[in-house]
Amino acid sequence: MSKNFAHAGSLFVVAAPSGAGKSSLVRELMARDSALHLSVSFTTRAPRPGELHGREYFFVSEAEFLERERNGEFLESAKVHGNFYGTSRLVIEENMQAGKDVLLEIDWQGAQQVRQYFPDAVGIFILPPSIATLEERLRARGQDAEEVIARRVKAAAGEIAHAPEFDYVIINADFAVASSELAAIVEASRCRFSQQASRNSTLLADYGIHVHLK
Repeated sequence: MSKNFAHAGSLFVVAAPSGAGKSSLVRELMARDSALHLSVSFTTRAPRPGELHGREYFFVSEAEFLERERNGEFLESAKVHGNFYGTSRLVIEENMQAGKDVLLEIDWQGAQQVRQYFPDAVGIFILPPSIATLEERLRARGQDAEEVIARRVKAAAGEIAHAPEFDYVIINADFAVASSELAAIVEASRCRFSQQASRNSTLLADYGIHVHLK
């Protein structure tokens, strides 16, 4: 028996409307799971309080971003709420080929582009319990002007409409519950046959299952 698999590492794509709690959930997951590697994206937006260049994002000018995009450096890129965001294609591929699990924290547009290159990526969409709660959270974090909050709330309905494109949906009504669900999805995905085969080909060969990595 023989099958082909391309990467030993898994790719997790986490998306959500702004204010759904995606970043907080990802931070908690990364703190709990040392085997996960967070892909740091490029963005033209200004850093928020507490964010560092190279940790949350690579903060660059619009001119530098567009130059990198022209050079084909990005796996995906999009303009969201007036700012550009992009993910390095080469870094993702190198990590996955080395057997590392990579997590992307991006928007639904970026997720669509990622699926074209990595159709086996595990898509996870974070939903707020209501639009009213979403607006409350955006206002509570005190980082955006009222007009920005209004724009994000208005855009949320359109973003949420893309939730069916993802493999999993987590409703972030209770942070502890949502955090546990996210961790459970990651652990279960590592037990998919394709990932076990890529990481344990010698063991499977003993059982007559021969795996050929592309």
